Amino acid sequence: MSKVSIVYWSGTGNTEAMAYYIAEGVKESGVEAELITADVADVSSLSGEKVIALGCPSMGAEVLEESIMEPLMCELDGVIGGKQIGLFGSYGWGNQEWMRDWEDRILADGATVVNDEGIAVNGAPGDDTAEELKALGRTLAGLV
Repeated sequence: MSKVSIVYWSGTGNTEAMAYYIAEGVKESGVEAELITADVADVSSLSGEKVIALGCPSMGAEVLEESIMEPLMCELDGVIGGKQIGLFGSYGWGNQEWMRDWEDRILADGATVVNDEGIAVNGAPGDDTAEELKALGRTLAGLV
């Protein structure tokens, strides 16, 4: 069976909630969704996948979480070329610079950002964002 891995780091639960909505959309399309926290993600397994969703909130000076997600991304930088990547994350302040930087990084790695941009939400995802995240899940499922 085809599957979409949804890898995320969440500090307050907002990004985790986003991951669950994406998984819901994937499952609605009849594809398996595997939720994986960034601390246990296996880069060698992910390197064999065609489609991956990555989630992380904005931290500090609008950067990825530095002790778990950033090291994972450093490993993924070398293996995600040619893959379809869905990006998502939450923030509490700022102008979403971390998401734009992350999109640029994915493109520089030779991968494609699904829908040409990540989904960023201020705080917890509301109903509108939940539907957008489910739609991303359905899109990702259609790419496997």
